[in-house]
Amino acid sequence: MIRGRITGSVVSTRKLINLVGSKFMEVEYLRGGVSESLIAVDLVGAGIGEEVLVVTGSSSLRALEKDAPADAVIVGIID
Repeated sequence: MIRGRITGSVVSTRKLINLVGSKFMEVEYLRGGVSESLIAVDLVGAGIGEEVLVVTGSSSLRALEKDAPADAVIVGIID
């Protein structure tokens, strides 16, 4: 899992049918002391500025529970 902070949303005017209704968020995180970012499908309704937990790889596909391509999925909001 990756711990990160949501820095923005990504608007997609066209997307695969299996991703319709999904919200995309930009997540910034530290990797080896260097700030990086990724785009993740938001399953929990997180907002900009919130700290979140992100799963990647095969875990992201299991979290989606549908046949849709995704490399990263937000699965939790950190209090």
